[in-house]
Amino acid sequence: MIKTRMHWENMVKAVTLMAMVKFYNMLSYTHFYMVAFNWQNMVTVAYINGDQLADITTLDKASRGAGKSLRFKPTKAQKTYMINECETFTLCKVEELEELTNASKYNKGEIVEKLITELFGQTWEKDNIPFTEDGDLTVNGIAYQIKYEKATFINEKQMARMA
Repeated sequence: MIKTRMHWENMVKAVTLMAMVKFYNMLSYTHFYMVAFNWQNMVTVAYINGDQLADITTLDKASRGAGKSLRFKPTKAQKTYMINECETFTLCKVEELEELTNASKYNKGEIVEKLITELFGQTWEKDNIPFTEDGDLTVNGIAYQIKYEKATFINEKQMARMA
């Protein structure tokens, strides 16, 4: 009985994750991502497309009663997948990211976005442009969303509002 219930809970979780990925992809301005994560104490960035979102995201509890969230919170297996299957580059040492964040009013995700933007020779500016209207960075005519570990793509409350 317990094993069956756990099996069903895992299936419901997988179906919910896939539904959230599909919904996000349906509304997203771009289907190209630069996702950054800690790999061997280096901030590593992987190029991901919308078809790979389900492979690198996790279903998690959203904050402030917003239901479930689709989050970039990669496991070791997901990080290994990105290292082996995606084009990647090293951004900086994790220690450097910590120092930059501590010396700034911005969070780690914003600092990663700033570093990537500047790496591509562009000026970074904090903005709140929705994912439905543009990416965070455009390189060679391709718009990218940029995410760092623990970043949320979308939650159930946002989905209900947008549906």
